[in-house]
Amino acid sequence: MSLPDTHVRAVTERAVTAVRDTTLTRSEAARAGRGILAELPGLRTGDALASAVLTTAAPQRMAVYDRRVQHSLHTLGLPLTPAPGRYGRYLQLLDDLLHHGAARAAGWSARDIDTALYWTGGNPSQPAPSRPNPHKP
Repeated sequence: MSLPDTHVRAVTERAVTAVRDTTLTRSEAARAGRGILAELPGLRTGDALASAVLTTAAPQRMAVYDRRVQHSLHTLGLPLTPAPGRYGRYLQLLDDLLHHGAARAAGWSARDIDTALYWTGGNPSQPAPSRPNPHKP
């Protein structure tokens, strides 16, 4: 399916405007931008690619979501279901972490936390490498 370039640009312009709208909370802006991007084929389901687009548009406000982040959140006992609206709930979760961290999180952004979650998540599709046993030859 091919869409006219003008249509794709109009949709992405609306999404960029939404995530940069500082009258909205970060999670509201994320929900709005994500909802707009869902109008485009290939961005209707899943949040990884859409979150990367939105984070590029507003790097100080948005954060990237992917399977590594999901794996880290699960490991930390922080639930984030795949139900509709996940990206907005994810940004709310990051805001909660920033607020909870208070002084320790001073100067941190949602993007900083998503980067930490990404690296903590490792590669969930691969088993962890085994460590050599120093007691076996």
